[in-house]
Amino acid sequence: MSNRIKVEIYGQSYTMAGDLDEGYVQELARYVDEKMNAVSAATQTVDSVRVAVLAAMAIADELHTLRLEKGDRDENLRERAEQCLTILEQALKQTA
Repeated sequence: MSNRIKVEIYGQSYTMAGDLDEGYVQELARYVDEKMNAVSAATQTVDSVRVAVLAAMAIADELHTLRLEKGDRDENLRERAEQCLTILEQALKQTA
């Protein structure tokens, strides 16, 4: 069953339909609203479409950066796990 949630972003009201939690949708809307207001203030742009595109680019940059960082962290953890396994195998061979 789909929920209907009313949110406000950059002075406009939108009704969202979906199965997501209302609090989560409100949180997302607040985040987008904050980004759009920050972009508008920084660029002194009043065209809402331009502000939306620039805010989307800023959010996409954040997502891309986080994905890269997560990938680096995952790779580092994998390398450390392999090193630990090698050390453990060597220790087990010495005690056998």
